[in-house]
Amino acid sequence: MSDPITLCRLGPDDLELLMAVQEGLFDKPVRRDQSEAFLNDPLHEIILAFDGDSAVGMASGQIMLHPDKPPAFFVAEVGVRDSHLRRGIAQQMCAKLLGIARARGCQGIWLATETDNVAARALYRSLDARETGGIVVYDWDGAMDD
Repeated sequence: MSDPITLCRLGPDDLELLMAVQEGLFDKPVRRDQSEAFLNDPLHEIILAFDGDSAVGMASGQIMLHPDKPPAFFVAEVGVRDSHLRRGIAQQMCAKLLGIARARGCQGIWLATETDNVAARALYRSLDARETGGIVVYDWDGAMDD
C-alpha cells in the first residue's frame, strides 16, 4: 500500500526540495534561477503533493494586484503524474491553493483551460467554480505554446 498523499506549501527555504522534483511533473525541467525567483516572490504560491518522498503533483498561482480593486489570484498550473491520476490529488491541491488565496485577501480567483480539457473542467466544477463562456484568449511571444 502506498503512503498517504501529503501536501506541502513551498516557501523561500524550499529551493532544494523544488529542484529535486523529477522531470515530467512540470512541462519542462525545473530551472534553479526561475525556482529561486518564484519562491522568493511573496506574490507567488506553489503546492507540491508527495507520495512518500516522490513529488506526484503540483499546483501554482500568483496574486495579482490592481490599483483600483482588491487583489485577485490566478491559478497558473495544476499537474499530477499519470501514475497518480484520479485519486483526488489535483482537487486537494487546488482546494489548498484557493484557501491560501482567500486567506491572503484575494477576492477573485480565476484560471483558463482549453475547451477540450475534459478532466480539468470536471476538476474545476468539482470545486464549485463558475464556468465563464464567451472569452477569447490572446497571447504574445509564445505564451500559449506549452
